[in-house]
Amino acid sequence: MCATIGESRTPTVSGLSMAHRTVKSGYTEFSERLNRFPQGAPPTERLFDILKMLIDEREAALLAQIPIKPFTAEKAAQIWKMDLVAARHVLDDLADRAMLVDIVRHGVTRYVLPPPMAGFFEFSLMRVRDDLDQKALSELFHQYLNVEEDFVKALFVEGETRLGRIFVQEPVLTNASAAHVLDYERAGEVIRTATAIGVGMCYCRHKMQHLGRACDAPMDICMTFNGSAESLTRHGHARKIEAAECLDLLDEAHERGLVQFGENVQNRVSFICNCCGCCCEALQAVKRFAHLQPIHTSNYIPAVDTKLCKGCGQCVEACPVDALKLVPAFGRKNPKAQEADLDEDVCLGCGVCVRACDKGGMSLHERPQRVITPETSAHRYVAMAIERGKLQNLIWDERALWSHRALAAVFGAVLKLPPVKRAMASEQVRSRYLNRLLSSKKTRAIS
Repeated sequence: MCATIGESRTPTVSGLSMAHRTVKSGYTEFSERLNRFPQGAPPTERLFDILKMLIDEREAALLAQIPIKPFTAEKAAQIWKMDLVAARHVLDDLADRAMLVDIVRHGVTRYVLPPPMAGFFEFSLMRVRDDLDQKALSELFHQYLNVEEDFVKALFVEGETRLGRIFVQEPVLTNASAAHVLDYERAGEVIRTATAIGVGMCYCRHKMQHLGRACDAPMDICMTFNGSAESLTRHGHARKIEAAECLDLLDEAHERGLVQFGENVQNRVSFICNCCGCCCEALQAVKRFAHLQPIHTSNYIPAVDTKLCKGCGQCVEACPVDALKLVPAFGRKNPKAQEADLDEDVCLGCGVCVRACDKGGMSLHERPQRVITPETSAHRYVAMAIERGKLQNLIWDERALWSHRALAAVFGAVLKLPPVKRAMASEQVRSRYLNRLLSSKKTRAIS
């Protein structure tokens, strides 16, 4: 039986000391495992420093072996060649530290390794912890995410399908515009339909607080939903709340000019962050890589009414991504008059500027072309895997075929993708079965 967590930094795994596993360190193996995700983590010295703070090398070696799909303690014990009780102890300890998410359904617990973001990076700062030097960790995160560019670029700008999307602020929509907002575009609807809700400390502002650069926006206002919320609240990383309190927090976020940035799916959204432009990683990415559109916008965009705009600059100050500026207002009696000018390529369509304008000079309108949002996490995951050349990792997880049910889930998501992405998927995996499925779908579409 393996030693329990904390008893030794070089416990045995399958009877072998970690000291004998000299070809690759546990951290290197774990880094390779992370990069089988569609959302990877470029292996730099800074990444290994972060991982060494979160887990020991034995844990890294164990995590390197687990499947991408959810798995049971029995499966982990089989992979690790470990006693079931010991395997469950390791898994539960990692879940307690939010390195794993545990999902309980019909009395069965399954575990899944979340990606670094949105995942265990954030979870490490979603509450105050005495088992981590959170200041040192914050400094490492800042270096890896804000100074170095590889991770942020890989996370936000690779491929076409984005990790997150913007929710429009419904209160600033006109009645006519509000009638066209779909349920999945409404943050309030996500809250009202969630099976579980948790609220935690904002990772971004908590990190910046340790660096002495946090703003005065509310800290305990980041929302998690459904299975993620169940796990995070069970282990104390978030506080369980009801929908009414969460809706109050959403109102507070609107009043404070925060942007609602959430998971880029239509069904069972797992998180909505209430973001400021000065601390938020996602909004910082928009400022750095605006031309690459690192976040999916809302389906709305503001318009400036030049007759009503007074050039006060309130909207410019409120915009979290610097999409607005003041320019000379030609044709007015006052030669020094100014008016707001919008850069549509940068604008998120959040509506913060419309709320900030007390002159009625701005309003939201539908974009000429709707932004496509994946239906489920599986669809988003498969699309991102295809675009990043990693679909084979989902299909041949653990270097062996999945069960028929898991394969059906992946292929089912592939079949719902646009034709170009389906062709990319076929080319990546070169699967006769997948080609037959795609061909039969094409035949059905023609008939």
